[in-house]
Amino acid sequence: MRSLPILLVGLMLSLQAMAQPADTALSARIERVVAQAIAEKRLVGAVVLVSRGGKLIHHQAAGFADREAGRPMQEDAIFRFASVTKPIVSAAAMKLVEEGKLRLDDPVTRFLPDFRPALPDRTQPTITVRQLLTHTSGLSYRFFEPSGSAYHTLNVSDGMDQPGLSLKENLRRLGQAPLGFAPGTKWSYSLGIDVLGGVLEAASGESLAAVVQRLVTRPLGMKDTGFAVADSTRLAVPYADGRPAPVRITDDMAVPFGTGSVLFTPSRVLDPASFPSGGAGMVGTAGDLLRFLEAIRTGGAPILKRETVAAMMQDQVGVQAATQGPGWGFGYGWAVLDDPKAAATPQARGTLQWGGAYGHSWFVDPANELIVVALTNTAFEGMAGPFVTQLRDAVYGTAR
Repeated sequence: MRSLPILLVGLMLSLQAMAQPADTALSARIERVVAQAIAEKRLVGAVVLVSRGGKLIHHQAAGFADREAGRPMQEDAIFRFASVTKPIVSAAAMKLVEEGKLRLDDPVTRFLPDFRPALPDRTQPTITVRQLLTHTSGLSYRFFEPSGSAYHTLNVSDGMDQPGLSLKENLRRLGQAPLGFAPGTKWSYSLGIDVLGGVLEAASGESLAAVVQRLVTRPLGMKDTGFAVADSTRLAVPYADGRPAPVRITDDMAVPFGTGSVLFTPSRVLDPASFPSGGAGMVGTAGDLLRFLEAIRTGGAPILKRETVAAMMQDQVGVQAATQGPGWGFGYGWAVLDDPKAAATPQARGTLQWGGAYGHSWFVDPANELIVVALTNTAFEGMAGPFVTQLRDAVYGTAR
């Protein structure tokens, strides 16, 4: 592994002792997985960090941050977070709950009186803050909806496109789209955290960027993480899966995903007029994310109370939701592993996990005191491709 640059020390974990010696066998396994993914042109670049018991045991940057310019990936590279944003915003919401400015069972209309999406029968059910947090509100994402649906005709933003669009306008559009089901009756990944962003602004009296900075990123020293790019020279160029090699993502590029496609506009994050998408709008580094996840793993200090984090780490929706496949439920901000056998994973029960559409994955295994952060610049291999499983198995030494 390359030596950790001095400037990154402040981005790593708040260690009270020196990092333990690197696990050379673990590092060798991880480096093989990363090198293979790059050699096979499944990834362009990646930063991988692994900690055990609060000690950094593996750190690596590989490939290119900008392939065309020949700029190598660095460990302090800044990535477009996409859905890695969600747990950070969820933590800010839970802090406002602790402060009494927000209650989980508050109706959304307490804060956003005009946000009243209806069911197909035109009834307007109550949506709660809890349902936004757990993706049980009945809302959806445009990329899940078929062409010609209301999400498309209304031009609802998924938070990664349409630079300059305001949150008020996007919520107006989303509020006109029909709900997919009665709130609280199902689980479906959605724009609920974008709506939650509007709730946080109303509850706090601050912009979402300001409240997240005040409650989460500043107390944790996450100096490169926010809704604006701290240093554009370190911003990784995004790529999409392609043959024979990943292709550079340009503005308004629709990248196939499942039965639909995700619309990416990379320049969005450089436009200060773009609304702060609570579900997909942040940027940051692997080191900053590791710092946040370590705070969660160890009980929440200095941002949240231990009992709050315990609730966030509990499955709130039931294993039948299969949020990451069989065996997975969902807490507040992430998937929660209920049944490792059903999930066919070496991770322990209670593992937290999620990712981001620009090519990211992470997990926290509290029972084994493990955190793994893998930020790549390749969608969707780095989020949902074979690389994710191969990396996991390399960490546990269970690779087949």
